[in-house]
Amino acid sequence: MPPSRRGRPQHPDPSDRPGSSGGPGSSGGRGPSGGPGSSRRSRPASGSRKDDAAPRAGRAAPSERRGRSARTAPRTPTRPGHRPTRVELTFLQGLGDVLADEVREVLDVAPRPVAGREDALVVDLPADRLAQVRRLRTAVAAFVVLHHDVPRPRSLLSGEHLTRIVEAVYASLRVAGSSTFRFEAAGADSPTFARLGDEFARATGLMLDPTDGELVVKVRRGARRDGDVDPGWDVLVRVGPRPLSARTWRVTDFPGAANATIAGAMVRLAGVRADERVLNLMCGSGTLLIERLLAGPAAAAVGIDHDDDALAAARDNLEAAGLTRRAALVRADALHPSSWATGPGADVRPADLILADPPWGTLHGSHSGAAALHSGLLRAAHEVAADGARLVVLTHEVKVMEAAVRAADALWRPRPPVRVYAKGHHPRIWVLDKLA
Repeated sequence: MPPSRRGRPQHPDPSDRPGSSGGPGSSGGRGPSGGPGSSRRSRPASGSRKDDAAPRAGRAAPSERRGRSARTAPRTPTRPGHRPTRVELTFLQGLGDVLADEVREVLDVAPRPVAGREDALVVDLPADRLAQVRRLRTAVAAFVVLHHDVPRPRSLLSGEHLTRIVEAVYASLRVAGSSTFRFEAAGADSPTFARLGDEFARATGLMLDPTDGELVVKVRRGARRDGDVDPGWDVLVRVGPRPLSARTWRVTDFPGAANATIAGAMVRLAGVRADERVLNLMCGSGTLLIERLLAGPAAAAVGIDHDDDALAAARDNLEAAGLTRRAALVRADALHPSSWATGPGADVRPADLILADPPWGTLHGSHSGAAALHSGLLRAAHEVAADGARLVVLTHEVKVMEAAVRAADALWRPRPPVRVYAKGHHPRIWVLDKLA
C-alpha cells in the first residue's frame, strides 16, 4: 500500500462536523469519502486537548454573559421539576440494536422506535438526567422533542408554545453552552421563521446564524394520525452545540478516518474486558483504539501502522483524549508480525481483542490488492491472537471479505456481520472468534 499524505480536516460525514445537526452519515473506512486533502495535517482551530468523556467547555449560557440590555436579557424559565423530558436519539441505520442496548445500559431506560423513522429511537428521561445522553458512544445526536397540536409553524409564536420551546433551549444550554442557533426546517428562510428567530433571540439571548448556528432547532410535521386528524408539528432542540458523534478528541484528521460512531459500535459488539490486551492493526489516526480505551480499561493497548503521517495523527488524538500513557504506537507492517517491535509496552502478543479498519478504495490502497490484504489480515491476526480472542473488522470490501472469511474457516468463526448505512456507503462490521 503506497504511503499517503495527511490532509486538511476531512468531514465526509456531516455528523462529524461541529456545525452539523448530526444526521446520519459516515466517513467509515479509509476510502474515497475522505478525499485527498492538502499535503499537510491540520487541526481544527477549536480542538480542545481533553478527554472526550468530559463535557465540552462551550461558551457560557446567555444568562452568564455581560452586555445585555434589560429589554433583551434572557430570563431562565422555571425548571420543569420531575416532568419527563422526551429525547430523540438518531443513529446510523443498521446500528439501532447496538444503540438500544447502550441506552438500556447507560440511561437505564427502555428506548422505543420513532414512528415513521428508521434512524431514531425515543426515550423519556427525568429533566435532571438529560446530560447523561452525552455518554452515549453509538448515537449520532440527541434532541429534546416537543409536540405541538397546531396547524402551522406560525402558531408556535403564541405564548404557551414559545415558552415550552424556550424551556427546551435552556435544557440544552444547561448541558453545554451555545451562543448561536439555527433552524432546520422546510421554509426555514420564510418570514414565519424569521419571526420565530427574532422571538427566540429575544427570549434566550442567542443570536440567529442561519448557516453555522451551534444550537440546532428542527421543526417538522408530527407523526401521521388516524383519520383526518391534523398531525401537528414537532420541535426538536439538539442537546449541545455539536452532535454526539463529533468527538472532541479528534484534533487531527486523517483522510478516510473511520467514523467514531461506527467505531463505538464495533467496541460494543466485541465487548469490553478490563484484563484484555488490545491490538489495533492498521490503526490510522487511532479512532478504533481511542474508542476502545474510552469504553473501559485494558491491560495493554498497541496500535500498528506503516504510515508515519497516520501515526502522527493517532499520537495527537491519543493525547487529546488523555490516553497517551495507556497506549503505544508502533511503525510496522501489520501483515507481517515478525517485523513488529518487541519489549514492554510495544508488544501485546498474544492479543485478546484485535481491531482493524483495512484501507479500501484508492486513497490508501487499491481494489485489486484488497483480496490479498484481507486474507493477509486474517492470517496475521490469528498468528498473534490469544485463545478465545475476538477480531473485529470494519470493511467496505464486502465480497472480498466474505471470500476471505470462507477461506479462513479453520482460523476464525464469524458472527453474522452488521451492515451499516453510512452516507451512500454500506460497510460491514465483522466480529470473528478465534478457533483453536
